[in-house]
Amino acid sequence: MAQALRHDAMRAGNLAVVLAALDRRGPLTRAALAETTGLTKTTVSKLVGDLIDAGMAVESGTVRDGERGRPGVVVRLSGHRVAALGLEINVDYLAACVVDLSRTVRLLRTQAVDNRAASPSDVITRLGELATGMLADAAGLGLSVAGAIVALPGPVDRSTGTVHRAPNLGWRDVAVSELLALPLPVLVDNEANLAALGELWFGSGATLGDFLHVSGEIGIGAGLVIDGALFRGAHGFAGELGHVVVSPDGPPCRCGGTGCLERYAGQDALLHPGEEIADFVARLKAGEPSAEAACGRAGSALGIALTTAVNLIDPDTIVLGGIFAPLFPWVSGPAEEAMRKRLGQMRARVPALVVSRVGADAATLGAAGQVIQRIIADPGAFLLDPQR
Repeated sequence: MAQALRHDAMRAGNLAVVLAALDRRGPLTRAALAETTGLTKTTVSKLVGDLIDAGMAVESGTVRDGERGRPGVVVRLSGHRVAALGLEINVDYLAACVVDLSRTVRLLRTQAVDNRAASPSDVITRLGELATGMLADAAGLGLSVAGAIVALPGPVDRSTGTVHRAPNLGWRDVAVSELLALPLPVLVDNEANLAALGELWFGSGATLGDFLHVSGEIGIGAGLVIDGALFRGAHGFAGELGHVVVSPDGPPCRCGGTGCLERYAGQDALLHPGEEIADFVARLKAGEPSAEAACGRAGSALGIALTTAVNLIDPDTIVLGGIFAPLFPWVSGPAEEAMRKRLGQMRARVPALVVSRVGADAATLGAAGQVIQRIIADPGAFLLDPQR
């Protein structure tokens, strides 16, 4: 029995090594995989066969390894069977996406809805209906969804699937994983952290070095990526940029403080009640003074908060996402000016502000991408237990 367990553990570890090599290095022949991983060609051939049978890898064409020898068959990640579901609950919308193992986005949907007016159970029920429809559509594409992660706008306990406090939703200690009835494993995570991962995997993050991703919605959060990995802090609550105080005597915030950034730069501070972001952008393009002034105030407040973040964590780049992506032409200038005014004496260069390439979809994509990462890190678990 012990020998069998050791064999299973070794096989699972080797499967992860091979799949990670395909993910990291791109299409490779079996000979190149053996050289890259240090495994024998016989072992690699068996593992590749297992991955192909599981729909995680596929053969695609031939190449010649070196100047001599027979052409080798190229193996790459397959996007035809295994997939992940990303979900998001935010204050004024629900969102879902399906991403396959090759990180191709296959389905993406958003539902505009005011979730502040509903109970947590009603919101989660609606999310379940959206997710169920996505699973059915994914099955119609021949995809088997291995798991789901829900992005939530507040600090979460990932071990229990509970959001501790989501002040803009009015939620406290809601066990989201328990309430969301889906026929697959469901985890939860913080929206801003997942948005940073979404930018890393689906946007421009891989080319940015260490970066801070700022998610602007009704609330404002941030996720820090260092050396290609998310920094969560000691308790997983890092990145609450929206509750950095920019004016101690400012208006009260739902968090219990006063003068928080999101009271000056959040969606409610910018848009008229019931206004869509597209309509606000139209007012900006038309040169409406009140809209331009609102963006100027928001950008300046954002720059003050980012000054604190830069002094603490020293990122190479700051990515503005969420509503700040379409508003980038109007908020980035005031934000950069506020940062330069406060940082210029201490630093030769203020971190560059860049616009997110994935915008409002970042958290949902990051949620699905996190599931993909789990599959690649431990493909044996999904081969042995497809319901995990």
